[in-house]
Amino acid sequence: MKKAKFSDEQIVRILKEVEAGAKVAETCRKHGISEPTYYIWKNKYVGMEVSQLRHLKDVEGELSRLKRMYAEL
Repeated sequence: MKKAKFSDEQIVRILKEVEAGAKVAETCRKHGISEPTYYIWKNKYVGMEVSQLRHLKDVEGELSRLKRMYAEL
């Protein structure tokens, strides 16, 4: 699996920057991401804080592990 280029904190910071009034196109250009990537992040992580995002990633990882265990049975 490909390693993420941005950490959870960076994703939240980018989303908050646009919520604070920055333009999407300028923010995407500044951080080197595409606008579709920004909107995917926005749909997935809107309104979340860093701690909530980390918890979501932990839960997704646990679910993935359990699915693999179930498939092996």
